Amino acid sequence: MAPGSAPLFSGRRRAKLERAAAARHHRARRKKEERVTNPSPRGTYLTIAEALRARIAEGAYPDGLPSEAEIGSEFGVARTTVRRALRALEDAGDVATVAGVGRQVAGGSQVAPYKRIMTDLLDRIRTGELPAGARLPSEAELSESYRVSRGTVRRAVHELEAAGHVQARHGVGRFVSPTS
Repeated sequence: MAPGSAPLFSGRRRAKLERAAAARHHRARRKKEERVTNPSPRGTYLTIAEALRARIAEGAYPDGLPSEAEIGSEFGVARTTVRRALRALEDAGDVATVAGVGRQVAGGSQVAPYKRIMTDLLDRIRTGELPAGARLPSEAELSESYRVSRGTVRRAVHELEAAGHVQARHGVGRFVSPTS
């Protein structure tokens, strides 16, 4: 320090900064210990796949697997490594990807939201709740009642159109086909 200049931080402030730095160092060190023990890039994805497989067997993921980002953060690896591990689990039949839901434990009961909407609308058509020629609810109404995006509703209705259950009339709406 130059003669006559004041210290950058007071004693208390410096001590507080040093404690904060020590705590950050401790957290980083503990997190590093929790990461994958095999630092080699070869086979890391297999180690992660095995760890996830063990958790699946324990029933740790009843509502679906965590996101790729969460798994990557937990194991301290890149997202591509996580994707490789998840692909290995999918190839082995342990995990299935459900559109609009995410990755689920294979054999789970999760169904893609658009398929759920399609099934429900088909049931309503078959039971006569929506008779031939009846107008379907709008995309906005369906998206609000099913609590999904309009894109999801659009996909469901498009699938019904492709199967011939619903007809679209430009500027008017979608109607139940007379042949349904």
